[in-house]
Amino acid sequence: MKYSETPAAGGVVAPSQPSRDCPLCPRLVEFRNEWRAKEPSWHNAPVPTFGRSSARLLIIGLAPGLRGANRTGRPFTGDYAGDLLYDTLIEYGFARGEYRADPNDTLELVDAAIVNAVRCVPPQNKPIGAEINNCRPFLAATIARHTDLAAILALGRIAHDSVVRTLGLRLKDAPFGHGATHEIPGETSGGLRLFDSYHCSRYNTNTGVLTEKMFKGVFAEIRNLLGAPR
Repeated sequence: MKYSETPAAGGVVAPSQPSRDCPLCPRLVEFRNEWRAKEPSWHNAPVPTFGRSSARLLIIGLAPGLRGANRTGRPFTGDYAGDLLYDTLIEYGFARGEYRADPNDTLELVDAAIVNAVRCVPPQNKPIGAEINNCRPFLAATIARHTDLAAILALGRIAHDSVVRTLGLRLKDAPFGHGATHEIPGETSGGLRLFDSYHCSRYNTNTGVLTEKMFKGVFAEIRNLLGAPR
């Protein structure tokens, strides 16, 4: 599967990872600097992709949690969403080792990678449209870098919409819905399929919007598509 990387402003192809002091989103820069002053030992920077570029599955979340990935520097590490996500990944053979909410644990991904649609932590965990758009070239470059992709899992509507736009599709042609799957058309897609899930946040699980059974059902479908771990 190959996609051309999306040019950033000025026609320059974006790297797959923003710089530590990425200046593109003034509101996020201000929030980042505020937390660097409060917690200088935290990561407090754009959170990089976790996993290898040879992965066939790319999981895309919304944005780093303030006391999760923004603190630890690894996606979904240090908050409840990570507890559910990584336990599920281990169960379905997409990860191995021990997850301890610490990037120095023994956890490693197997044929999977994880990234966020927005790389910097937003206030109230809610990025605005301009911030999502500013970060999309990095998402496009990340997808392009993963040349063996067969499946993308979008966690939540915002991640889904950003992926759909990144892939050059119209939202009405690939509507979000938990458990939905979308074939990505095009000669270069190589059979790529987009899967949707409600985000594995504590709010969604506490309110019953998402149950463990619902979440694991999506991973069962992905495992069925990809076959045995490699």
